[in-house]
Amino acid sequence: MKLHGKTLAALAALSLSVGTAMAQEITMNVGFGAPEESLYGRFGAIFEELVEEYTDGSVDVRLRCCNQVATEDEGFRAMQLGTVDGFFITANNVSPHWPLMDVTVLPYIFQNTDHLARVVDGEVGDFIKGQLLEDTGVHLLAFGPALYRDFYNSVRPVETMADMAGLKIRTPNNAVMLQTFEAFGANPVPLAWSETPTALQTGTVDGGDNGTSFIRDMSFYEFMPNLVILEHFVSMAPLFASSSFMDRLNDEQKEQVMRAATDASTQFSAQVRTETEEVRDWLASEGGMTRTDPDRADFISAAQDVQQAIAAERGQEFVDLVEMINAAAE
Repeated sequence: MKLHGKTLAALAALSLSVGTAMAQEITMNVGFGAPEESLYGRFGAIFEELVEEYTDGSVDVRLRCCNQVATEDEGFRAMQLGTVDGFFITANNVSPHWPLMDVTVLPYIFQNTDHLARVVDGEVGDFIKGQLLEDTGVHLLAFGPALYRDFYNSVRPVETMADMAGLKIRTPNNAVMLQTFEAFGANPVPLAWSETPTALQTGTVDGGDNGTSFIRDMSFYEFMPNLVILEHFVSMAPLFASSSFMDRLNDEQKEQVMRAATDASTQFSAQVRTETEEVRDWLASEGGMTRTDPDRADFISAAQDVQQAIAAERGQEFVDLVEMINAAAE
């Protein structure tokens, strides 16, 4: 049977149309637990823009804030099951699913921001990404900006470690963080993030710690009058993706999505570095919080004991990774 030129042209156009539609059908729903205007939301917005630019619109990123697709505590397992495409999960909430992540949670494990950058952007970061994927089937697309966790409470200003005594502190359900606050003299209370705002408002706990901007984003300054600058933990904002999502991409799209995550992380990290002190100043002025900057010598000494105890508990693989991080400081 012969096909006329017009028919061939129509079929070609239909084929192109179908191919284009199919290329645009890949949607990546990315969840996070904080508000849309939070650090996660801002990081996500940059990632969304770059993915759609790099893939010419063949991958459509849709951001889902405020636990719409899952809570942060459920997000990692959901990615393993393939029911969630992507999620921003604080590193300490990954540890129950992959204990090696706790090396990044150890108190005062990073000497400064340059040390942290050498770790996440170098050999150690590559090792963590590769081992995480091998062990869990979840892709770590980017570590995100470094967020030093600031402490806050409703009871009293903290000038020395002795002032921590007896404070009921909301802590993620993470062994390292629980042991750290115990070593500081406080009474840690493990709570999911979704339960935290209510617990703080009702006095179930006396305080907690978060990346500086989260204290403002969540309006904790309204009922937590005391801001304490300890920088005891570095809280990164990693972006993860499920294997079920990544397997839907062709090789070119995978490269483009991973490049978008890396570039978004670099771009947003530069923004965050300039903002932390500005937010602290805002919390202590317009936010009405009383700011203290305790001498950290006692806190660091207690943290070093925690580092040694955790490493001894976790085994040689954990110890080796800690040594890799320490070596990156030199």
